[in-house]
This record gives sequence, structure tokens and C-alpha cells, in this order.
Amino acid sequence: MTSNPPDRGSQAARTALAWTRTSFAFLVNGALLMIRNLHGSVGPTALIPAGVACAVALGTCFIAVQRQRTLQRRPIPQPITPRRQVHVIGTAVLMLVAVTTVAQLV
Repeated sequence: MTSNPPDRGSQAARTALAWTRTSFAFLVNGALLMIRNLHGSVGPTALIPAGVACAVALGTCFIAVQRQRTLQRRPIPQPITPRRQVHVIGTAVLMLVAVTTVAQLV
């Protein structure tokens, strides 16, 4: 039984798609928060959750570009695990959840 070597090209494409999908999800979240606030009196504080969602989307997009560049280098640098980036995005998601929850309660 022979094992095929992993295809590094498809790994980079899958990684780029995953980060892009995540970024798009944050952007949609921000758009939905903006749409929710269009109906009624909107103060500047009501736009904070949408702004946070857009900032997280931009940060995720930036990380996606960095990851794609890293995975396209030959030879691939070691280690390539995005631990710091995942922690940053995880913290940003928790912050977005907290800000959105507070905005919904107010």
C-alpha cells in the first residue's frame, strides 16, 4: 500500500477559502446588525456592534492574506500552525458576541 504525498497546492487553497469564508461571515454579521438598526431611532452607540463586526472582518481578511502567502512559499516554513492568529480571531469573536449581546439588551 502506497501513500500519496499531500498536495500542498490544495492545502493553500482550502486555507484561503476557510479564512475568506470566516471573514465574509463577520461582514454579513455587521450588515445584519446595521439592517436591524435602520428601523427606528439610531444613536451612534447602536452602530458599535456593526463597526466591531466590520473590524473583525477586516482583521480576518488580513490574516487570510498572510496565511495564503505563507502557504505559497517553497519550501513551506516550519511551523506553519496559525496559533496566534486563531487566538486573535477567537478573542475578537468573543468580543463581538459580548458587544452584540449588550447592544441587544439595551
